Amino acid sequence: MRASRLLSLLLLLQTRGRMTAAEISTELEVSIRTVYRDVEALSAAGVPVYADRGPAGGYQLLDGYRTRLTGLTAAEAASLFLAGLPGPAADLGLGEVAAAAELKVLAALPPEPRSQAAMMRERFHLDVPGWYRSGEEVPHLAEVAEAVWEQRPLRMRYRRWGPEEVERDIHPYGLVLKGGSWYLAAETSGDFRTYRIARILSVHPLPGRFERRPDFDLVDFWRRFAADFAARMYTGTARIRLHPDSLGLLRYTLGNDTVEESLAAATSDPDGRILLSVPIESLRHARWQLLRLGSGLEVLDPPELRDLMAEAVRELAKMYGV
Repeated sequence: MRASRLLSLLLLLQTRGRMTAAEISTELEVSIRTVYRDVEALSAAGVPVYADRGPAGGYQLLDGYRTRLTGLTAAEAASLFLAGLPGPAADLGLGEVAAAAELKVLAALPPEPRSQAAMMRERFHLDVPGWYRSGEEVPHLAEVAEAVWEQRPLRMRYRRWGPEEVERDIHPYGLVLKGGSWYLAAETSGDFRTYRIARILSVHPLPGRFERRPDFDLVDFWRRFAADFAARMYTGTARIRLHPDSLGLLRYTLGNDTVEESLAAATSDPDGRILLSVPIESLRHARWQLLRLGSGLEVLDPPELRDLMAEAVRELAKMYGV
């Protein structure tokens, strides 16, 4: 256990540079006294680690010192190959680079981790796009990714929802792959916005480089954007009566998380059907979503949605001569 912790400490100092004892204790989840003992142990083992005292001080390795020890366990090596997504890497123009890196990692691994990494690739495959969907065409993804990496401003022509096209000067901050679709987080006119890469019609690099805001965190930004998007997407609720056999199809239609939240307050009628309220985007959108469940679902409220469901059923009956 301690050997693993000492290796983690060494790799932390190697990758991050100077760190305080408090920062190390937080990362390794140990006490500060344990950090002191571990640093002494590394020094006794010949690792050139030294301390700078004072408010700006901390521990760091001697300049130029690098260890060739990776410390990868068999499970860690296998997880790296599970995380290697060839499709997204190819979208970014890094397909050959990713393949070459994979070969180098395999060649550097000892026999047991190498064997487990190869087994992981043989037995698990990650297919990002959902069923009945092919990956979106993203001809400008590689250009945008390069601008993100190089901190280059861009001028882009973008197709908004509907036929409208707009031109924007942006500072591209980061890329997110969500459900098989690529999204760009960018700053424009002082605000951060999200753009779907497949809707970018053209991009042109602008001169110079931009300075990233030091407080921007891509993961936090996307989490807040996703929560806000969900809140704006659902504009109302519908009260429904559901046959238990149709619960799986409702999960597929509305999403598992949405249905789980609705089931927390659900009740049952004397016939054993489930009574629950579900969020909806709009009346017309909900009509076509809920019609997929056929007779397994009945809309109780609002009356306007119930009328739209009845109208659709009458049109279908007329079409089929019933």
